Amino acid sequence: MSVEVGGTNAVKSEPNVVPLCDILLVLLIIFMVVTPMIQKGANVRLPEAAYTDDQPKPGSMLEVFVRKDGVVFFDEKPVEDITKLPGLILDKIEATQPEDKTKILLKADQDVEYGKVVDVMNEIKGAEIEVIGLVVDKVSR
Repeated sequence: MSVEVGGTNAVKSEPNVVPLCDILLVLLIIFMVVTPMIQKGANVRLPEAAYTDDQPKPGSMLEVFVRKDGVVFFDEKPVEDITKLPGLILDKIEATQPEDKTKILLKADQDVEYGKVVDVMNEIKGAEIEVIGLVVDKVSR
């Protein structure tokens, strides 16, 4: 509240928005700094390829990650036994009904043994998935 100096003793009922603007600007700065730090999925270093296609709507497809140490992640949770992966995939498809039910993106670290990636691909095929998209980083030329 403020008091007018010009002779009348009337009280003004106008809100002071300056503190509100200060708080909103601080919150905006905090969100701008924190948002890029939020990473979805497992931390994998993807291999690079010269000739790639853009992936369709990455948020709508299911993703499987294979880290450098061979740990497999599905739905951001580690899978202890990869033989259970088809069941987890089918449960997720039934629960969420994603747009692309028959497609999965596989993100494997470039240092993972080839045999491990093939094993994971075989387990994904066991869930009756028709298309497995291998995700790579595009080489900049």
